Amino acid sequence: MTGSFTLVDSLALGDLQVFLGRAARVDEGSVRLIGGAGVLAVYVSVLHPAGLLDQSPTVLGLRTFALASKDDFDAVVPVRSLLGRIESAVEASADTFGEPITVSLPMSVSTVTWAAITPPRGGWAAIDSVSSEVLEQAAREGIEEVASAIPDGVGEAIVHKVRTEVWGRPLDEPDYLPAGAGFAAVSLGFLGDDEAASIFESGAWTRLTTKRGHVLVKRRAWSVAR
Repeated sequence: MTGSFTLVDSLALGDLQVFLGRAARVDEGSVRLIGGAGVLAVYVSVLHPAGLLDQSPTVLGLRTFALASKDDFDAVVPVRSLLGRIESAVEASADTFGEPITVSLPMSVSTVTWAAITPPRGGWAAIDSVSSEVLEQAAREGIEEVASAIPDGVGEAIVHKVRTEVWGRPLDEPDYLPAGAGFAAVSLGFLGDDEAASIFESGAWTRLTTKRGHVLVKRRAWSVAR
């Protein structure tokens, strides 16, 4: 496996830095990087099951970036460690605007359960759309509910239980999407003013797509296509 990746320029590097910074505020765990055919796919987790009996939906964020090379790799690394490498690369590239920039990868981790599940690359069928207002409202109400339901100093298990109940709850419309999809779209910066998110389906996965990124939701294997 490669020990680094090279983005096309400092603008792409800065964009990746912002995305991972947002992701780290939601979950300080790990990030999955898949490189191939000149594209870097960056997956982060917003919500995922804690074990086999956990009924939480899997909600991932995805951004893609152009690579300066066509190396193939698949790595799962700590998000904070990668951010540190990126910050160093940003400082080193201050006088190299427009040139490719290489970022070294931290040591991989192998205990991240959500990273073992790869969303489909193809076979997506457009089925619907949802307004940014609906997603923003779900995120806002959920954030308020989580904050009021979790007192200071509670254990991680209780925090996860509350987050699962709130973010696993279906939207009013479309009701096949969990509220966590709205939370992901807002917290990762994927929504713009008056922008609707397109909805796609492939197998057990549903994808929300805007100009700024993708939210991937893994659900039970039933079709919502009409």
